[in-house]
Amino acid sequence: MGNRNEGEGNRTAAREFNADEQRFVQDKAKVKEQADKAKQAVESPQGEDLRKAEKTGLKHAKH
Repeated sequence: MGNRNEGEGNRTAAREFNADEQRFVQDKAKVKEQADKAKQAVESPQGEDLRKAEKTGLKHAKH
């Protein structure tokens, strides 16, 4: 992959990202592992900070 300019957006990067996402989602064990880690983080002392960060992020999200 070269450094060629693809104009508005980067179709090559988007295509690679989408392919990687598909592989990740198809690996149910990996998804379960990440979900378990997220649950542990939310239930830990760090959980309040995570909820605050989520709330802040949602304020900036386009609905």
